[in-house]
Amino acid sequence: MILDFKRGEDYIEVLCGATNKKYGDYVGRLKINNEGQYFITCECCPECPLVNVTLEAFEKHALREGSGRWKRNIWIHCEDDDKVPLWKTPLIKYYTHQANVANRKDSAMRKQNFHRDEFLRCTRCGKERRFHLKSRPDIKNYHDASNNKCWNCSLWPYQKSSLKASRGCSRSSTCQGCSTCYCEGCIKCRFEDCNCQECRDFMLYAKP
Repeated sequence: MILDFKRGEDYIEVLCGATNKKYGDYVGRLKINNEGQYFITCECCPECPLVNVTLEAFEKHALREGSGRWKRNIWIHCEDDDKVPLWKTPLIKYYTHQANVANRKDSAMRKQNFHRDEFLRCTRCGKERRFHLKSRPDIKNYHDASNNKCWNCSLWPYQKSSLKASRGCSRSSTCQGCSTCYCEGCIKCRFEDCNCQECRDFMLYAKP
């Protein structure tokens, strides 16, 4: 059903593109290797420097960066319909975060949810300690600590704390949890080298 389909020794390749309302179609070739990694080489002009870039980078190159919905903005040529969104084709079922996390991590960091501060109780003294979740290393510290059943204050990576009432939500400083600051799982707070159930499920089954 997919036009211009090519099969290599360890990959498949198809014609793809993204349409800009002002400048028209940006055409490229989508390659999926046997490890499930997705790369696009742009063919918008002979001098185009984009070779084996991420889906998000190609979407941005086509001036579609505002929405961040590459699985809808990037299309594939099919027999029945001229341009079919990637998410409607059989190709999307091969996509997993685990296979593509290395080549999409930098671009993904700029687009993920806000993460509020979290608290963890010491198993020795019973005090609750604050963890700031402003960066991926900060989130990793909290993630490892929350999975440590013997965590105590000596492992706390900070020196001072602030009022517990303030959770760091960008909408309200005293927020107790809302859709702005609560994240159920994203590429910023799930880790490919972690063996916990949450991270494994996200890397294998989360939708792109």
